[in-house]
Amino acid sequence: MTDTEPAEEETPEGLLGWCLVANVSRETMRGEDGLDIQHGTKHFPVGALLWIPPTIWDPGPGRWRAVGRHRGNGRRYVNMVVRSDDLENFRVKGVYSEGLVRSLNGHHHDPAAPRTLQDPWTRERAQSWADGQNDLRERIVIDGRRHPQIRVPNPPPAELAVGGEILHLSQYGIRGPHYSRMPPPVEWVPET
Repeated sequence: MTDTEPAEEETPEGLLGWCLVANVSRETMRGEDGLDIQHGTKHFPVGALLWIPPTIWDPGPGRWRAVGRHRGNGRRYVNMVVRSDDLENFRVKGVYSEGLVRSLNGHHHDPAAPRTLQDPWTRERAQSWADGQNDLRERIVIDGRRHPQIRVPNPPPAELAVGGEILHLSQYGIRGPHYSRMPPPVEWVPET
């Protein structure tokens, strides 16, 4: 008699844990109002694979600790703090390298257990984060203040109802949609 039940997903041989990963975006924004477009970042080239460990400490809003191979030395892993806006294509990958485990653990690495991630992702939690980051909805700015909890589709709607009030799209650029509580000016048309 054969087993017709689907087999549980087996752990691949040599897997040391799961991690959230992303690639460095092709174009990154720098300078005043993000008008200086660059390719990659100062420390990582375009498309570089960055491993993002779970946050132990908060590096600041919109910034994450990441581990990757540096632009100048492609052999060793380095720890850097990167802007989340500079990353794309979030997904989950397995960790198989002891050198990568050492870098992901940072100063919490235990030399007695070189193959043990100190604060590992679960596959489900990492996938949930990846899905949230890959959502193409954009964060909005209302009267000059960023509201990361409110997201709109791309292209953004001309009017948006938030908290019982109507917001009007005032500008849309590389920094996302900006909304205002003031309605847009009415164009004056001369009578003929």
